[in-house]
Amino acid sequence: MANKNNGNTTGAPATVRCAIYTRKSTEEGLGQDFNSLDAQRDSGEAYIRSQAGEGWTLLADQYDDGGYTGANMERPALRRLLADAKAGKVDCVVVYKVDRLTRSLFDFARIVEVLDKHGVSFVAVTQQFNTTTSLGRLTLNILLSFAQFEREIISERTRDKQVLARKRGKWTGGHLPLATTSTPDAL
Repeated sequence: MANKNNGNTTGAPATVRCAIYTRKSTEEGLGQDFNSLDAQRDSGEAYIRSQAGEGWTLLADQYDDGGYTGANMERPALRRLLADAKAGKVDCVVVYKVDRLTRSLFDFARIVEVLDKHGVSFVAVTQQFNTTTSLGRLTLNILLSFAQFEREIISERTRDKQVLARKRGKWTGGHLPLATTSTPDAL
C-alpha cells in the first residue's frame, strides 16, 4: 500500500495518509506537559517522517484514548479512527506497540478485518512485522497472545488482592454496607 503510484506518471509514490493511534489505560499523568500519549505520538511521527520518501504523510486528526483500557473497544478515539478508515480518510494506522491498539485477540481480529476491508494498512513502530506473510501473522498473534495474557494476569492479581483485603476486613470499594445501629424509633 505504501508504494502505489495510482496511475501517476511522475513515478513518485502515492500519498499514504497516516493516522497515529495512542492509548493509556489510566488517567494518571495525563495532565503533565509531556505524557505517555505524547511519547507514543512522537515515536509515530518520527516513523512517518522516516517513510516520507514512500509518500507517507501525517493526518492532522489526533486519535488519543487517555484513560481507556485496551481490554475492549469502548473507546471514543478508536471508534472515530475506525469510522474514518471506513470513510476512506486513512490509508495507514500507526501505533507505538500493538497492545496500544488492543489487548484482546478477538478485538484485534475485528479491527484488522475493518482495516483490511477498507485497504488500510497497520504498523507498530517498535515491533517490526509484515502481516502479508504467514510468519508475520504468526508473530503478531504471539505478541497479542502475550498482551492478552498480561491483561488477564493483572486482573487475577487484582481480584486476589481484593479477596485477601476483604478477609482482613478492609473495604475494597463498591457500595457501603448499610449500618445496622439505627433503631425503629429513629425512622
